[in-house]
Amino acid sequence: MAVRAFIVTKPRRNTGFVAFGTLDVVLIHWPDDGAKVEALRAAGVPRLFLVEGGVPPPRMVDELEDWIRVPADEVDLHARVETLDRRAHASDPAPPVLDEDDVLWLNSRWVALAPIEASITRALIDRYGRVVGREALHRAAWPEGSVRRNVLDVHVLRLRRRVEPLGVTVRTVRGRGYLIERT
Repeated sequence: MAVRAFIVTKPRRNTGFVAFGTLDVVLIHWPDDGAKVEALRAAGVPRLFLVEGGVPPPRMVDELEDWIRVPADEVDLHARVETLDRRAHASDPAPPVLDEDDVLWLNSRWVALAPIEASITRALIDRYGRVVGREALHRAAWPEGSVRRNVLDVHVLRLRRRVEPLGVTVRTVRGRGYLIERT
């Protein structure tokens, strides 16, 4: 599972963007960025502390925290971030399931989807609880070519109305795309 790490500090060793994927994991330089930690903890954001040599690591308070001494090997950094991703999603409720007949199931309830809605839903479920960019949804629904921007918006609106009775929501993440989650 890939994740994207957001850096909250000025550039230094091991602070360049590391292409991780889609979960928001904040890399915190310890102890320089200690003031930001409480707000991130309160928000439930996964945190990876980059601990400078010779400085004792912070006390870990929950499963959404880990630390690594810098400079760190990129493979080790990826492993720590992926572990935080698994921990962050361990308690997530099961996502809805889209079967081969384009029927969306949540527990014992279901709704049949139109082919375009099913293509959009499949892309959203593949990255359940995470943002899927508009371009990725366009490619999923219309692989042979592009359509006007508002066509996707119309289909997402229809999809929202169709899945709402199941307890599923398609949310807009302004400027980034959409995500699907249980309500």
